[in-house]
Amino acid sequence: MVQVVYAAAPRKLAKVPFVELSDGRLQGVVSSGSDIGRVYVASVTAGTHGLSCSTNNNRPCGGLSGSWTCKHLDALIDEAVLQYGQGRVARYLRIEVPEGGCLATALDGTRDPAPAAVVFSRFLRHLAYLELPGSVTAIPELQWFPATGVTS
Repeated sequence: MVQVVYAAAPRKLAKVPFVELSDGRLQGVVSSGSDIGRVYVASVTAGTHGLSCSTNNNRPCGGLSGSWTCKHLDALIDEAVLQYGQGRVARYLRIEVPEGGCLATALDGTRDPAPAAVVFSRFLRHLAYLELPGSVTAIPELQWFPATGVTS
């Protein structure tokens, strides 16, 4: 049996539609603030705190500079804290966050480009489930996912 971890707080899916703790990184997809057709794949590597942000077609983010996060990484971190809670994200990334402190300011990382294609591909696969017609029959790939509030 798998333990279900519910979201710590409601998230704003329009800005950060996809966030996950996977492959040794906090990673996800962040919408562009200026171009509706552009998204960024941003990530923070656990332990080393390597920072990565690029468009879905691998163009580097102009806002990420040295050890300073860009607005896409800030949005990703904020939404991860809403989804998983600050304690869980901090433990995953191996960050010491002072009491009442902010996770993003506790990072001590540098620019470290990470592959965006895998994260973006996983995001697109999740989007495909939104196009399925409503049904009460099980989808084999999602059988592990808890159905809350579903009545038959």
